[in-house]
Parts: sequence; structure tokens; C-alpha cells
Amino acid sequence: MLWHGEVAVRLTEVEAYGGARDPASHAFRGPTARNAVMFGPPGHLYCYFSYGMHWAANVVCGPDGTASGVLLRAGEVVAGLDLARSRRGRSSDRDLARGPGRLAQALGLGADQRGADLLAGGPLRLEVAPPPAHVSVGPRVGVSVAAEVAWRFWETGSPYVSGYKRSPRAPAI
Repeated sequence: MLWHGEVAVRLTEVEAYGGARDPASHAFRGPTARNAVMFGPPGHLYCYFSYGMHWAANVVCGPDGTASGVLLRAGEVVAGLDLARSRRGRSSDRDLARGPGRLAQALGLGADQRGADLLAGGPLRLEVAPPPAHVSVGPRVGVSVAAEVAWRFWETGSPYVSGYKRSPRAPAI
């Protein structure tokens, strides 16, 4: 579960990225000003502006100096519903955090949270929650390279999971 102030999201979908060995990762070509957090210690938030439209967030999960991360794709708002609704406008409760941009917006994540330590116990924190009863595995959403890699994980049957969309630029499998 990810908390930011009074809003909490129970994660229902994530996607893994393997850094330097993964051509779909922001860290594939090495460290830059944008992705430097991914090369730091695990448990920190890599927040980035995606497609010039919205913020998205990853949790760094590799050892310090080795980039890797888990994209927070979707979740269910379980605390701070009124604040999440005010941030998301006319969205249904089901769609408040259903997709990486929506999740970041519902939580109020952006440039100011880049590099935050999610394990330090502050207002922005990651907490252990019971795992779902069933987890499905499949290819990542919208990537044009390494599109066949099954590193997307979601709570089977959850209405709070985003829809799968294969990139039109991905080669046929």
C-alpha cells in the first residue's frame, strides 16, 4: 500500500523494469538527470513526467548503483477518498487510480516526490499489505521493445486494474 499524506492506494497492478539489461527501461542507456534515482538505493520513488501529459511513479528495487524499478500501474484508493476525488475531477471511484497517471494524480505525486525514501516512515511511504489471493502475469503495457516480456503483475479479477494495450510499434510475436 502506498500512502501520501491522507491518501492511500492499495496496489493492484505493477510492472517490472530491469535497468541496463532491459531495452524498455528508462535506465537502459545509463544514468541521466531524469533517471538518476533509478541508480540509487532501493525503496526510493522514481517519479517522471510521461508523454508530456502526466506523472508516473516507480519504486526503485535494485541494489544501489544497479538500476531497476517497478512501475506502479494501478490501485484502489482505500483512504482519503475525498481528496483523491478532488485531484482526479469527475472520475469514477473505480478509475481514480486505474493507470499510472491516474494513480500518481490521485496520490498527488510529481516532481517534488522524485527520490523520496518510501521506507523512512514519512507522509509518503510504502507499507506491506496482505497479498492478493490470485495474481496474473502477462506482457507489459504499451512498450515497443521487449514487448513480449511477462513482467506485468496484477490482481486477478480486480476492477481496479488498467486495461492491457500492446504498443502499435511493438513487433509481432
